Amino acid sequence: MSYLVLARKYRPSNFSQMVGQTHVVQALGNALQSQRLHHAYLFTGTRGVGKTTVSRILAKSLNCLGSDGQGGITAEPCGLCEACRDIDAGRFVDYTELDAASNRGVDEIAQLLEQAVYKPVVGRFKVFMIDEVHMLTNTAFNAMLKTLEEPPDYLKFVLATTDPQKVPATVLSRCLQFNLRPMAPQTIVEHLSEVLQREQIEADAGALRLLSRAARGSMRDALSLTDQAIAYGAGRLEEALVRQMLGTVEHGHVYALIEALAGGDGRQVVELCEALRLQGLSAASTLEEMTLVLQRMAVLQVVGGDDEADPELVRLAALAQALPADETQLLYSLCLHGRAELGLAPDEYAALTMVLLRLLPFKQSAAQGGAVAPLKKPQAEPAPQPAKAAALQMPAPATSSTATTAVRLQPLEARAGSPAPTSSSVQTPSAVPSRSPVPASADPPAGELPPELGLIWGGWVQRLLAGDHVAGLVRELALQSQLVSQEALADGAAWTLRVEQQALQHAGACDQLLQALRGLGEGAPERLLLTLGPVSDSQALRVAAAQAERQRQAEQIIEGDPFVQDMVRQWGARVVPGSVKPWSAASGKTV
Repeated sequence: MSYLVLARKYRPSNFSQMVGQTHVVQALGNALQSQRLHHAYLFTGTRGVGKTTVSRILAKSLNCLGSDGQGGITAEPCGLCEACRDIDAGRFVDYTELDAASNRGVDEIAQLLEQAVYKPVVGRFKVFMIDEVHMLTNTAFNAMLKTLEEPPDYLKFVLATTDPQKVPATVLSRCLQFNLRPMAPQTIVEHLSEVLQREQIEADAGALRLLSRAARGSMRDALSLTDQAIAYGAGRLEEALVRQMLGTVEHGHVYALIEALAGGDGRQVVELCEALRLQGLSAASTLEEMTLVLQRMAVLQVVGGDDEADPELVRLAALAQALPADETQLLYSLCLHGRAELGLAPDEYAALTMVLLRLLPFKQSAAQGGAVAPLKKPQAEPAPQPAKAAALQMPAPATSSTATTAVRLQPLEARAGSPAPTSSSVQTPSAVPSRSPVPASADPPAGELPPELGLIWGGWVQRLLAGDHVAGLVRELALQSQLVSQEALADGAAWTLRVEQQALQHAGACDQLLQALRGLGEGAPERLLLTLGPVSDSQALRVAAAQAERQRQAEQIIEGDPFVQDMVRQWGARVVPGSVKPWSAASGKTV
């Protein structure tokens, strides 16, 4: 006789044998006893929690004839009558199971629904069980909607799915929905103990705890792992063998890692991670076991523990005292999120090491008073005085062989008292000027400059732009700068321009601007000086102000129009902000 696996051998045959699903069993049992039966049921939940089992028990409850053949609908099927035996064996003609994962099309559903018009052959009800119903296509769902909503009295639908989010709302609204919950680890341990006792197999409590955690809420997975553990241990279930089979990390390694982290011993952490590598233990399992231990430590830190006889609890209490509560919470979060990073790293043990070492900088920060010591920055050299500034020699402009041109780029505060340059050179300070220089008394504030200077500079800029004499950075320098002074020198005039952005204080751009101005003819300066400071009257500001004024006037014209005012009063209309654009008659377009 072939061996029957534990998951099938110990599949519940009635509601009393169901484990961990009391809420579902109670609801269905009461409905069967009162015979208030819905025509469609939807069972949801993760794999191995009993969706198909509940469906079969429900089908037996609906069709059970009793041991004497005179029974009716019951919450406790006998398991002895022909209907119960045939349903358990999978050969009951009025119970149809359809796997929607492989029969998901409209044709398969149409074939199933064709049987709905025929009354049960031997049973009391026809039961259609569709497993993994979320895999059906949209057309298949649509094909079954009408029958699902108003089936014949003798037909019951039972749907099962692991992903109810993919089931259309039109189907959900036609079903009575039950969510089967994942099994608690303790529930799995108790059931495994009962199963192994029947099988006359001894098992360590630690081995059962490992199997229950590895099952992750699935009783079928727990029984399958138990089968594997029995084969691995040659009929014995010992904790060491089960841990080796599952690849889980012994708590001793976890405790050692937490102790090293509590003491801030980075070298010990690295050595322990390397030992895990040499033993072939899983990095993911290490982080998982650490999260379990840290969770228990956090509970001990909050509520304490009473069972001092438990040696594991004693060690946990010692760790809970060694690691502060805030660091316990932080390490728990690092381990929890670090599991997702293991697959991203080329070496999972290196990733494990990095996840654990992240705690140490926080411990060092706390030891230093809550702030990480700042990195030492190299001290900047003090800005040189104008008289001591090193000159960057540049060739004189090729457009003039007789005139001498000097362009000095310096901070605004360095201009006071500096003599006019006499050499044909472009001079820059050896240190970069600050971004927000304090204006010196030699240059008045931007708001106190005479407006005539703005008009003069605006005229020159307009001529430059009209003739396309400047472009790029030189064009921006002309638009964004403000003329602050005009000084008469022996060999010509020296103009001082002020800019706000340090990027515009460029020697090459200043030299090109000077050559462009001289190319316009008489009246151009012989020298240009650039300073940093606030700008209140540049050509760019004048253009922006003129544009804003034109926009304001255009909006006033529209708002004052009688037709527009009529529309606002009678119909509640409004002018959409930004939809009004000024019109230029000269260019024939909006400006």
